[in-house]
Amino acid sequence: METASTAPDPATIRRAPKVVLHDHLDGGLRPATIIELADLHGYDGLPTTDVDELAAWFVSGADRRDLGLYLETFAHTVGVMQHVDACHRVAAECAADLADDGVVYAEVRYAPSLLTQEGLALEQVIEAVQAGFAEGSAGTGLTVGTLLTAMRTDTDSLQIAEAAVRYRDHGVVGFDIAGREAGYPPTMHLEAFQYLQRENFHFTIHAGEAFGPASIWEAIQFCGAERLGHGVRIVDDITTDADGTHRLGRLAAFVRDRRIPLELCPTSNVHTGAAASIADHPIGALRALGFRVTVNTDNRLMSGVSMSSEFKALRDAFGWGLGDFRWLTINGMKSAFAPFDERLALIEDVIKPGYADLAGTAV
Repeated sequence: METASTAPDPATIRRAPKVVLHDHLDGGLRPATIIELADLHGYDGLPTTDVDELAAWFVSGADRRDLGLYLETFAHTVGVMQHVDACHRVAAECAADLADDGVVYAEVRYAPSLLTQEGLALEQVIEAVQAGFAEGSAGTGLTVGTLLTAMRTDTDSLQIAEAAVRYRDHGVVGFDIAGREAGYPPTMHLEAFQYLQRENFHFTIHAGEAFGPASIWEAIQFCGAERLGHGVRIVDDITTDADGTHRLGRLAAFVRDRRIPLELCPTSNVHTGAAASIADHPIGALRALGFRVTVNTDNRLMSGVSMSSEFKALRDAFGWGLGDFRWLTINGMKSAFAPFDERLALIEDVIKPGYADLAGTAV
């Protein structure tokens, strides 16, 4: 833990190498881009066309302590992404913004089927996004891997899984399901997960965000999730005695023992009601207990965050410093869906030297 005098300042945090595994493309648009795309393509549903007011509207709309209400804000971002040029631009700006924030490896996810409502084919969407990522990351030192997401409220998860596998040699590194968790268990999409397992392909599952351990249990034990999207509700299977001793239930112990990564998104978890505040977020306890903790943005627009702002919030809440952020970043890289040799190279050649330079000595 850092002292107040040695805690990293915002500029240092921004320069620190970072890894993000849970970032939604349609949750990270620039407000000005939303307004420009809406005007270009005739989308008239925006609540305001003032950049600052729109940015504030998204944050206030998302910060309602309810996942279902949080998800309503996506109607507008998806609404302006129904064209090839829009998909390309949003992806390019996403990569540029992440690189500018010091991110060296990012897995960005999105649901391509949501971007086909005005006639685009899945392939057009995927190829436009991949081209945008390539453009936005060129020359920055950022590596972007794409996760294709199926919506748990829809019935096309197998089709999206098949598309992910088709593009596995073109930048798509994994699959995900997202959306309303309560009432839509991951086993509804078991056929897609079994297909991915047969294809030796990676996938994560949104679980343990708005629903408790039962959702996590299904995601792991029935569907074979390699990582948990959020997974914050694993704390519901951890009991704290009066003396502060933590006792892990069978599921929590299994998650920890198997080193299943938790894609924690502190500010977003507060906005959706999974935690009362950053200071109350279970990330501190989960780290102390030895879980494979990673820190992520979730939706940079909706929650008004960046990886740097998440690190700053953790610094302020828990007194964490460069050593803690280095540990979290290496955790993220270890948990990525990139090939092992690429993960190792980023850890040894980029992340560790980057933190050593910031600290002035080897850390």
